[in-house]
Amino acid sequence: MIHFTGDTHFGDPRVLRLDRRPFSDVVEHDDALIRTWNETVGPDDEVWHLGDFMSARAGDCTELLARLNGRKHLIIGNNDPATTTNSPGWESVQHYAELRHEERHLILCHYAFRTWNQMGKKSINLHGHSHGRLKPLPRQYDVGVDGQGLRPVTLALLLRRKRFVVGGGDILDE
Repeated sequence: MIHFTGDTHFGDPRVLRLDRRPFSDVVEHDDALIRTWNETVGPDDEVWHLGDFMSARAGDCTELLARLNGRKHLIIGNNDPATTTNSPGWESVQHYAELRHEERHLILCHYAFRTWNQMGKKSINLHGHSHGRLKPLPRQYDVGVDGQGLRPVTLALLLRRKRFVVGGGDILDE
């Protein structure tokens, strides 16, 4: 199984305030994210993390990755220091990726795009960075934990969420 996530910001106390995550401190935050990750992701699953994995002050990235289930790929975000990107715990590290999954063409980047490769052929843009606050385009999904119940998600789950366009062009969940 393949899961997608982003913007975990392990070890970064700023997300408690800026994103109003419901934890009293960063230790409680990190423990909860590790727990929900491991409840969702099996040991043999694959996870694409779309950036902003952890703070440089959070400790050893390789040790944290070892605590998380799955084979992990990193799409580099604006808050991913060299201590994160250079960890041998990642299967791969890159700024951008395209892959075929469940008969769909996926475009993966930390940032949301206005347009992307094969957009006219119904490709899907998965991104992070906006912490659930950006109005998406059709076939565009923010997989960051803030908009996904603080856990990784599958493509099937994202696609099951019915969305439709209303009056002013807003895209809403049904």
